[in-house]
Amino acid sequence: MTHDLIVLGAGPAGANAAMAARRAGLKVILLDEQDSAGGQVWRQPLPGLEGLPVSPEIRSGDALRTQLSAADVDLRFGRRIWSVGRRFRVDALGPQGNETVEAPSLIAATGAHERVVPFPGWTLPGIIGLAAATVLIKSQGVTPGRKVVVAGCGPLLVAVAAGILKLGGDVAGIVDLAGRRDWLAALPSLATQPRLLGRGAGWGLKIGAARIPVHFGHAVKAAQGQHALERVVIAPVDRDGAYAAGPELAIEADALCVGHGLVPGAEVTKLLRAEHRFDRLRGGFVPVLDAYGRTSIAGLYACGDGAGLRGAIVAEQAGRLTGFTAAHDAGVVPNDRFAQVAGPILAAISRARPFSDAMAGIMALRPAQVAAIAPETVVCRCEDVTRGEIDAAHRAGAQDVNQLKHFTRCGMGPCQGRMCGDIAAELLASKVGSREQVGYWTGRPPLRPVPFDALMGAFDYSDIPIPEPAPL
Repeated sequence: MTHDLIVLGAGPAGANAAMAARRAGLKVILLDEQDSAGGQVWRQPLPGLEGLPVSPEIRSGDALRTQLSAADVDLRFGRRIWSVGRRFRVDALGPQGNETVEAPSLIAATGAHERVVPFPGWTLPGIIGLAAATVLIKSQGVTPGRKVVVAGCGPLLVAVAAGILKLGGDVAGIVDLAGRRDWLAALPSLATQPRLLGRGAGWGLKIGAARIPVHFGHAVKAAQGQHALERVVIAPVDRDGAYAAGPELAIEADALCVGHGLVPGAEVTKLLRAEHRFDRLRGGFVPVLDAYGRTSIAGLYACGDGAGLRGAIVAEQAGRLTGFTAAHDAGVVPNDRFAQVAGPILAAISRARPFSDAMAGIMALRPAQVAAIAPETVVCRCEDVTRGEIDAAHRAGAQDVNQLKHFTRCGMGPCQGRMCGDIAAELLASKVGSREQVGYWTGRPPLRPVPFDALMGAFDYSDIPIPEPAPL
C-alpha cells in the first residue's frame, strides 16, 4: 500500500477531510469523478467560461481548489469509482483505464443525488432536475430552456430561478410545494445563519423585481406536450403534499426544472455492509456514525451529504473532523491534540444544525405526495416500471425492495435505482408498514456503469490460456 487513507469525493466534505488528514501526517489519495474539486455546490465553470458572473459559490470553490492543490494530497480526478472491496480496495476507471488503490482506511464523502416524485409526463424532453439545472447554470452558463418553470421544494427553487434570471433567461413561474406558513415557521432557524439567509433574500428580491409568479402550496400535476414539453399543469396541495381542492393552472413552457429534495449517496457504505438507519429528515437511509464520522466498520468513515443531508457548511466542518479523526485513529495524532482540535469543530457543527435541520425539513419526502402518484405513471424510467406494476408486485408477494426488484426489474437500469429507489421504497412501505421493513437495495458492484472493454483492455485469442487436455 502506498497510501494511508483513501478519500472518495472532492466536494466540501471530502476535500477538507483529505487536507485535514494530510496536515496531520497521513499519506492521502483523493478520487473524484469530476475534473476538479468543489462538488455540485462549488462546481467549477468549464474551461473557457471563466467570464461567467462571479458568485459566492465560485469564490468558495476557487479557494478550496487553491488550498487543495497546495496540500500535497495525491489528487486523481476524472475517476469513475465502480467497486470498493473489503480492506478498502478501490477500483476506478480513469483516463488510462482501470486503476486500483488500497489503504487501511477510507472516507466516503460521496454527496447526494436529487429526488423527483414522478407525475404524468415527467419523462418528456425538456424536463430536468433542479440539481441538473444548477450544473448547466454554474459550469456551462446556459439556461435549461427559453421559457422555464421551476418546481419542487427547498432552497434550490430560488437559486435556480435567480440563476436563470442572471443569465438573461425567462422564468414562467415558480411552483413551491411548501406554503408560506412552512417558510415562516422555518425563519427563526434560518436566521441563525444570517449570511445564507441574506443570500436567499437577495435571490427573492431578484425574483420579485422580475415579477415572477410564485405559486406556494402547489405541485406539478402533469407535464404535457406532443414530442417535448409544451405546458406544465399545476394544482394546489395540502401540507402533507397531497393534491387539494382548488383550480388547476396550465403554464406554457419549453423547460421544467423540478426536484423534491436530495437522497444521500450512501452506496459505498451500503456496499461495504456498514450499519444504516432510516432518517426521513436526513433524506433516507444513512450510515450509523459516531460524532466523529466513524461507521460501524473499523477504518471506514463517512461525512458530507452522503452521510445525511446537512448542507455545505456542516459538510466542510464534518470533513475536517473526519479527516482528523482518521489521522488520530491511525496513531499520528495524540489524544490531547485530538480533543483540542475536535472540540471547536463539534461546536461549529452544533451551531449550524438549526439551519441545516430547517432546510432538510423543507426538502423531506412527503408520503402523501408519493401516495398520489397515478397507477399509469412511470416510476423507474430506466426499466419503464409504473406505479401500478409496483402495486401488483406487492399483491404478488413482494415485501422488500430486493423482492420488488426481482419481480419488476425496478432499479436494474443504468441509474441502478438512484433515481427511482427512494420513491419505489416509499410506495412499497405504504403497503408493508415502514421504510425499515422494506429496506434498501443490496449494494453490489459496479457502483457506476462502466464499459466492459475498458476494464478488459486489449488482447487477442492467443493471449487466452488454454489448459492441457484432460488425460483419457
